[in-house]
Amino acid sequence: MANDWEESASMRGESPVEHVTEHVTESVSRRTFLQKTAMLGLAAAVPGSLLTLSAMAEEKPENKAGASTGLVSAAVKLAEGSIVDVPGVKVGQVSDEKALTGCTVIVLEKGSACGVDVRGSAPGTRETDLLNPINSVQEVNAVVLTGGSAYGLDAASGVMRYLEEQGQGYNVGVGVVPIVPAAVIFDLSIGSYKIRPDQQMGYEAARSATKQQVQQGNVGAGTGATVGKLAGMKRAMKGGLGSASRRLPNGLVVGAIVAVNAVGEVRHPLTGEILAGARDDDGKIRDSLSWMIDASTPPAPSGTNTTIAVVASNANLNKVQANKIAQMAHNGLAKTIHPVHTMSDGDTVFAVATGGVDASVNLVGALCVEVLAEAVVNAILSAKGAGGVPAFQDLQVKG
Repeated sequence: MANDWEESASMRGESPVEHVTEHVTESVSRRTFLQKTAMLGLAAAVPGSLLTLSAMAEEKPENKAGASTGLVSAAVKLAEGSIVDVPGVKVGQVSDEKALTGCTVIVLEKGSACGVDVRGSAPGTRETDLLNPINSVQEVNAVVLTGGSAYGLDAASGVMRYLEEQGQGYNVGVGVVPIVPAAVIFDLSIGSYKIRPDQQMGYEAARSATKQQVQQGNVGAGTGATVGKLAGMKRAMKGGLGSASRRLPNGLVVGAIVAVNAVGEVRHPLTGEILAGARDDDGKIRDSLSWMIDASTPPAPSGTNTTIAVVASNANLNKVQANKIAQMAHNGLAKTIHPVHTMSDGDTVFAVATGGVDASVNLVGALCVEVLAEAVVNAILSAKGAGGVPAFQDLQVKG
């Protein structure tokens, strides 16, 4: 016996296939209408740039597993701004281009509320316990992002030495103790593993901190960063350091800086295109999930990767709220890195708030997600091939 929809179609002289096609087209049109109507309703409350991103996302092309990036779409381009656009934030960087390592120091001119959220299972950090809301110290003076694995944490001591000379730090009566949390990436498998960021490198990075726009790519903590290592270093691509910012009409500024050194691949959050990841024998990028399913190569050793970041705003936030912002900001990594927060990564995000503008935690957190995602993409687009590892730019030339 025919189904009701088949009988209805026959009565109108249509084939069942024609009827289904018409029904699907009608459903798609209705869904598109409702989506666009909802966007119009949000227009008055959401910054125009975010609506633009949503509209672009509606038309993003599908990215099939195992597809080569080739020449990517025009939507893939550098985002504007950097974390130094946030009032009270300066950045200094030192890079060793031969050893392929370096450090990036985010100096907070007047101290700042700070929170942290660690989601990778192999982190390398310093002073993160101090950022727990139940602990007494309420402000930090700088945050260090560095290469060198756990050895690189030594750079934070150099930053402390510089800040002490400037009289910046927590007053303990007999002097000051600069509060300098830090996180590291593992970059020992590229360049020279015997040379790591040390106290002197940290000191120089802090001393050179300025409000000039942040240099991106193979610089600072991103100098030796790589991505797409699920299939081993020989198939990896170059990661790097990226930064971006947003400014709202009410004076709120949100920025991010990130060193991208993930075991997984990096995708554009709007188009879904793989920008950098594990390459097959033909040099084409293959998605990480297919590598894991096939298990054609041994898994990446634990602790040999990590994406570390700082998000900042000039919102009036306390340490409790800053910790929530750090938690929310991890979604910026989830939008761009696949897989993320793995057993082989030590993904860590710090959130600082320099104050001056009233803004809700929800708004600041949501903006930090977008800006951190943009910074991740900027890191990949700005990176250059090094140590025998090709970069996004190299594949575009070949394409």
